[in-house]
Amino acid sequence: MSTSGKLILLRHTESTDNARGLWSGTRNVSLTDKGRLDAEKFGRLLRDFNFDVIYVSQLRRSTQTLKHFLKTYGKTRSKIKKSGAFDERDYGKLAGKDKWLVRAQVGVRAWIDIRRGWDTPIPNGETLKDTYERTVPWYREVVVPQLLAGKNILIVGHGNSGRALRKYLERINDVAIRRIEMDFDQARIYEVNEFGYATDYKILRIKTRKTLRY
Repeated sequence: MSTSGKLILLRHTESTDNARGLWSGTRNVSLTDKGRLDAEKFGRLLRDFNFDVIYVSQLRRSTQTLKHFLKTYGKTRSKIKKSGAFDERDYGKLAGKDKWLVRAQVGVRAWIDIRRGWDTPIPNGETLKDTYERTVPWYREVVVPQLLAGKNILIVGHGNSGRALRKYLERINDVAIRRIEMDFDQARIYEVNEFGYATDYKILRIKTRKTLRY
């Protein structure tokens, strides 16, 4: 028997920065044509779910993902709310820079630390730990009570805010989180307990061409 409503976690689809291999962070970039089509694929994929509330980050690539998702999802009763708690990690001085050029400059190990490490600082930016510390309290205070009341919740966010929430949901340790990605082709569907930890989850995928440069 289900112990909660369903939590569906979705990353925004391909942005112009993803296609170019640039760090976005809080840059307010738009989706590519591929990103818009993939968002519509997710709308069709998740039609069987009735979402009571949809949360979306404040950044354009997420709101555009939701806009195109809703075109094919076809249901209009969901409450839609924006939340800055689920905005992308701030990449500080690296925002707008080519990830692969930075890798050549700093070396692979340091580059992985910057991209995927738990507490690797970036000048004028956030660590993943910083992102976790704004994302997870919001999730526990706002989202978990609704899930426990049986509501289905969709969150449309980003790679690192999604990784931060997955760290909590799936109880991933500080080392293992370095290997965790939020892929563009998947929706993650969770049931949770009274603490908001995942008790069960599954993954649904769309068929899409791989984003080569993200």
